[in-house]
Amino acid sequence: MKKITKIMLMMLAVVAVATSCKQPTAGNPIFPGNYADPEGLVFGDTYWIYPTYSAPFHEQLYLDCFSSKDLITWEKHERIIDNTRIKWLNNALWAPAALEKDGKYYLFFSCNNIQNNEQLGGIGVAVADQPQGPFEDLLGKPLIDSIVNRAQPIDQFVFKDKDGTYYMYYGGWGRCNMVKMADDFKSIVPFDDGDMYKEVTPKGYVEGPFMFIRDGKYYFMWSEGGWTGPDYRVAYAIADSPFGPFESKGVILQQDPEVATGAGHHSVMYNPRKDQYYMVYHRRPLGSNDGNNRETCIDLLEFDQEGNILPVKITFEGVKKAKL
Repeated sequence: MKKITKIMLMMLAVVAVATSCKQPTAGNPIFPGNYADPEGLVFGDTYWIYPTYSAPFHEQLYLDCFSSKDLITWEKHERIIDNTRIKWLNNALWAPAALEKDGKYYLFFSCNNIQNNEQLGGIGVAVADQPQGPFEDLLGKPLIDSIVNRAQPIDQFVFKDKDGTYYMYYGGWGRCNMVKMADDFKSIVPFDDGDMYKEVTPKGYVEGPFMFIRDGKYYFMWSEGGWTGPDYRVAYAIADSPFGPFESKGVILQQDPEVATGAGHHSVMYNPRKDQYYMVYHRRPLGSNDGNNRETCIDLLEFDQEGNILPVKITFEGVKKAKL
């Protein structure tokens, strides 16, 4: 009997160790609700995600954001900005992009889905004293309100270069522009050659640009395909300069018929403590034909020995707990 009891205790100990070593995962989607175009970033010891509230355009009049200390538990911050604080918003507020500068938090957004230069809308900017807002419209009007180089003024991403210069990449309708930001983000300023806008469209580009630096190289990423369809996907390029040229190295995020469709319009978060990159993106549940039924997910973003991005495996499990 003593021998049997000893064996049982040993087995229980093994199970206890295995259970304690098993790390929880966030699960995908990482929070409930229809949220798309997620901008993921790190402020201090906290992960933040700023997504689009995915709904018909006439209902898409506010933004929420989410924060987490560990990638597992997410706190929702409601209505960080809405149509009561953006007076020129009348339909379609989406694709937020955030950053911190000099103790202030800036939120860039697309607004009104303009189809020509006679309509009011484009890309705006708001400011707050904390990441969760409330954000107030910085200009009371669009920062960029015109269609230049056939690029609809949407899907902006603001990127800080190694020398401290801020550039914005933006554009829909298959065209991507680059502009240089003023230090106060209230205007755009000329490049050294006098140009105000530079077209940097890579082959296959549709929308959703994103940029980050790794090992001195510029990784430029974008979405391809149709945002309401299953073929939505993300491709990328590597360049030596923020100006490109950006030659596509292929698709790295796309649908998995056994997991989800329409995986795209992403961003990238980085945990320096673990030297780990994360792909933050939206996708559509299997069997859904609703264009607004989009959910925010996170999976690992990894590289080969040459620095190329490996295809992202989209999962139901998501990523493991990771503090900053």
